[in-house]
Amino acid sequence: MKKKVIAYVHFHWDREWYREFEIFRMRLLRAFDNVLDMLETNQLPSFYFDGQTAALLDYLEMCPEKEEQIRHFIKEKRLFIGPFYCLVDEFLTDEKCFRKNLELGLKTAKDFGCNDFVGYFADTFGHSANTIPILKEFGIDTAVVWRGCGDIPAEFTWNGIDTINLVRGYFNDVFSTPWDMNKKAKFLKNNLDKIAEKSGDTILLPVGADHLGVEQNLKEQIEDINKLLDGYEITIGTIFDYIEAVKDRFSQYKQEGELRDNSKTFILEGSYSSRNDIKRYNTISSYKLDIADRLVKYYEADKYQPLIEYAYRMLIQNQAHDSICGCSTDDVHSENITRYKKILQIADTIVDELTFEGKEDKIINLSDKEYSGILEFCSTNSHPYQVVSQKRGFDKKLLTDTQRIPVTEDYTDIYKYALHISGIKTGENKLPPENDETDVFVTDNCIGNSHIYLLVENGNMVIGNKTAKFVDYIDNGDSYNTGYCENDNGKVAEILSSKVLKEGTTCSVLGVEVKSGDDILNVEISLGKDSKHLDFNINWTNTKKNHLLEFVIDTLSPVTKTFSEDLGQIIERTFDSDYNPRENLPKEKGIEVKSNNAPMQRGVCANDIGIVTCGLTQYEVYKTELRLPVLRATGVISNPKNPARTTPAGPPIETDNLQQLGENRVSYSIFLGNDLKEQIENIYHKCVIL
Repeated sequence: MKKKVIAYVHFHWDREWYREFEIFRMRLLRAFDNVLDMLETNQLPSFYFDGQTAALLDYLEMCPEKEEQIRHFIKEKRLFIGPFYCLVDEFLTDEKCFRKNLELGLKTAKDFGCNDFVGYFADTFGHSANTIPILKEFGIDTAVVWRGCGDIPAEFTWNGIDTINLVRGYFNDVFSTPWDMNKKAKFLKNNLDKIAEKSGDTILLPVGADHLGVEQNLKEQIEDINKLLDGYEITIGTIFDYIEAVKDRFSQYKQEGELRDNSKTFILEGSYSSRNDIKRYNTISSYKLDIADRLVKYYEADKYQPLIEYAYRMLIQNQAHDSICGCSTDDVHSENITRYKKILQIADTIVDELTFEGKEDKIINLSDKEYSGILEFCSTNSHPYQVVSQKRGFDKKLLTDTQRIPVTEDYTDIYKYALHISGIKTGENKLPPENDETDVFVTDNCIGNSHIYLLVENGNMVIGNKTAKFVDYIDNGDSYNTGYCENDNGKVAEILSSKVLKEGTTCSVLGVEVKSGDDILNVEISLGKDSKHLDFNINWTNTKKNHLLEFVIDTLSPVTKTFSEDLGQIIERTFDSDYNPRENLPKEKGIEVKSNNAPMQRGVCANDIGIVTCGLTQYEVYKTELRLPVLRATGVISNPKNPARTTPAGPPIETDNLQQLGENRVSYSIFLGNDLKEQIENIYHKCVIL
């Protein structure tokens, strides 16, 4: 008896990747025109539009006359859109943006009449367990996954939700090849056999690929191939037909936790340290837009809601995996940066306008928790607090007042102040008077307070009883994977000097000059009054290609367990601390090296020391070391000779800016202990000066 194969027809539509957005949109116009024509003439029974709505909106912006036709096909359950606004990266998207993505996507999809949804993660680089509670929150009870599943069956329960594993991936373009029917049937038979090993009597077959149009004679091809296939019968259907057919199989296999097993599929985890400038922009934009959104809700300033939604749409467009992962062309990422700058303009201006009438004598705490710590703000006014920097510019009130325009005489000094506050409750609070009492001390080789200190000694930075250094490695990889080199033990950077840069009662700064190869890293280490974390701000000119620069902390004990942030939750991971990927590079094609890297969003801790970062979204463990990649410089989207992967993951397009030559800057904080969530909340506080 032949097994039933349900083929769902789709295309995977990255809005931008190896070509820029407008170029891919022009391709979309042709490809989706063809889909609509085939639906209209019944050459195509149904079409799945990649689990997102952004591409449909991109299409309709150019072809608004097609909206009625599209609504008709959606109503007839022949065209499926959503639930996401834009296909999401699960590990580099924070909790609020993930929710906002679903909120915007479902709003659009339901407005068009679509009510059938799955959590569609067909090409995400591994899968976060923390997506599931959010899907459930939005009423979505089924997911589709691929990368990171290892030997999991085609149907399983994942953290309590029915889940489909696309055993052979979403990519199947056999019907677009110039092969004869016998060769196509043989190819399909081979793939269906492999899917069948993980399935029951009903098999799901994706038909489509990245930016690939649907073949006009697809129905006829399937009819011809069915005559040649041994043991299978293919019919065009939908993901939802398949879910109904196999609903009794999901509960037969249960899987908990995240899905990051790369033994069968690439999870491309080098993308989490590719183009750290993009990640930094993303972190800052998400944080500031959240502040603006909270302030709008606090004041019930509804007129700003369209601006907030517009900015979130741009932010989520930048969080599609080929954008936020840093694996696109230089021009794509230039557009990303332009979007980020627009988001920051909107967020900052909303805050300025909503605090326009303020007299800089109050603090508003927009979180539901008390805040104690260091708060910085800029002003042209005189305040009794420590001045940490100074620049020239126009007063923001002058720039915000619609009844005035700035003139040359208004160009003045702007001061950045730092003050220590304690026990600031939710809502509005008076600014406290300055208190000159302090626990901060700084010398030319040491900075500390009652909680933490750093000593520059014997070529290392000593934090508590742990040492830290910068180490540079060879990276013969690409935007997707670190290209490890056998027997590469790295070159330890040399500390040249250290000196006091600033001494104050609220905060002090120690400067450390570090030489890595020919490059000089200017490391500024700041510490605030009563603060539990040291802030690192590093500026340097990168002159070297194809290398990986890491900040390495020796935790003194084997790092077998870490805690890191993922979608607003602190998750635990376990590691074999003795494993070295440089000693286990793959010798055959189709294998991706297992590594001791992992993604994070804003922080990680292990063995009583932790790091909170600003856009550094990957960490590594080895022996007793916790490693933070601060720069990964490569020069190609996908290197076919990458020693960590041996086969391509994308096109071999050269991307000069991926080398990150020129000025670079990174920021992160170090703390002692394991209270990661508390430290993240303290550093990413929700306080605004009124």
